[in-house]
Amino acid sequence: MPGWVWLNHMAEQEINATNQFGQLNIQQKMGLAVGVAALFALIAGAWMWGQTPDYRLLYSNLSDRDGGAIIESLQQMNIPYQFAEGGGALMVASNKVHEARLKLASQGLPKGGNVGFELMENQKFGITQFAEQVNYQRALEGELARSVESIGAVAAARVHLAIPKPSVFVKEQQKPSASVVLSLQGGRLLDSSQVSAIIHLISSSVPEMSAKNVTVVDQNGTLLSSNHDGNAIEGLDPSQLKYVQQIEQSYVRRIEALLTPMLGANNVRAQVSANIDFSRTEQTSEIYKPNQPPNEGSIRSQQSTEVINGSGLSASGVPGALSNQPPVPATAPIVAAAGASKGVVAGNNSNVSNLQKESTVNYEVDRTIRHTILPVGSIKHLSVAVVVNGNRKVTDAKGKTSIKPWSDADKEQVNNLVRDAVGFDQTRGDTLNVQVAAFAETKETVEELPLWKQPDMIELMKTLLKYSVIAAAMLFVVFRVIKPALHPLFVVPEFKAEDEDADKAALGESDQATAQIKASYDTNLQTARQIAKQEPKIVASVVKEWVSGNG
Repeated sequence: MPGWVWLNHMAEQEINATNQFGQLNIQQKMGLAVGVAALFALIAGAWMWGQTPDYRLLYSNLSDRDGGAIIESLQQMNIPYQFAEGGGALMVASNKVHEARLKLASQGLPKGGNVGFELMENQKFGITQFAEQVNYQRALEGELARSVESIGAVAAARVHLAIPKPSVFVKEQQKPSASVVLSLQGGRLLDSSQVSAIIHLISSSVPEMSAKNVTVVDQNGTLLSSNHDGNAIEGLDPSQLKYVQQIEQSYVRRIEALLTPMLGANNVRAQVSANIDFSRTEQTSEIYKPNQPPNEGSIRSQQSTEVINGSGLSASGVPGALSNQPPVPATAPIVAAAGASKGVVAGNNSNVSNLQKESTVNYEVDRTIRHTILPVGSIKHLSVAVVVNGNRKVTDAKGKTSIKPWSDADKEQVNNLVRDAVGFDQTRGDTLNVQVAAFAETKETVEELPLWKQPDMIELMKTLLKYSVIAAAMLFVVFRVIKPALHPLFVVPEFKAEDEDADKAALGESDQATAQIKASYDTNLQTARQIAKQEPKIVASVVKEWVSGNG
């Protein structure tokens, strides 16, 4: 069928469709309008659904005061938000989470349920000293609670301080104390070191407060500070347990690093049990040596005393020239006088004299003072167990693999290597056990996560499902609502042979009429040319009338 014929029929069909649409009843027109409106609404809803942002958690467990302030700030920043968990959590678009947190942090939000030192910024004029002291204590309690809440396992904290009034009398002075109530995160616990850190944090923030005066209680009413009064704690605390594990793992790594190059990977297993002494011991001893001979000892001090009673020889005889002469040389008597043995010297012309001498010598005394502090965390003894693979595979020059049995020399070599690696000391009771056993061959297979469980694939499937639902809804509206309503308007009639012949006949008649019109036009043109040649004045007047607009 020629294209011009089809176009002609389409034009006629369009006219018929317009006439048919005018012939539709009100219900059909309403159904058609509803279908078109539903299609446009579905397209708009799909577009809006695709533009809906993915919301992420911004803050949770907000107080009413912080929640209102944060919502007001988000509205000012034009950041969309929504509530979750019954209003207990605030969510914003995923691409705005970090920006919102930074901007809110610059505004000091969220402040939390505790009031800090910002309370001191709005002091009223003329406030009393008592009210000022109360505000300061409230601010200090709020700041300490915020510091405690910064610990990961703590969800909320309250701090109560009991600060007594200062007194000038020593006997009446009282030490401050504190009470801390903690609300822990779900499934979280505080270990001993964390509780001790909270206690020392509170005690160090208040002057004259001792760690013994700080009480810590959790939300279940359990006293957490019972064993943190500064005394020794029974058993091992987490730091000591961690130290023991580090020591044991260090020895295990030494053994495996030493034997792995020789035996191959996965052919040696080692375990070490260390007994660590965490007791703190101090010793002070003072030792005296026996007395040394006088000639060998060191003199500390020496004192000599000499006492003489009397004046010695006195003048005697008749005064005159004889008494002025030099004395006669002394002569010792053959028989000593009775008092000579007692230090009394007698003579014809002398008085009695007493001579007394004393000498005191003090020697140094040998003494040794020794002050010894034994190290904390010293190793009492080690227990080492090593298992090596008995199925040693050896490859010869031809590439053939065989199992080589262990000899006594090989076992002794491994034993000596392990002894040197751990610093084996038999005097402190160390034990070592090296065994050769066949290892079971196990293939370590890493189970890969199925494709349909991978997060990226899950997100892709969600997106495809969303758009598939939109496309299915649109197709349903088009083919079940709109198409049935518009079907009578777009029915194209079938062309038959007689219709085509009729069209050809009509076309022939039209061509004949066109030829007649063309021949008549040519005749009229020839006649006008002849008139113009014969009567030019008439033609000029006619043209003049056309130009003037009267024609």
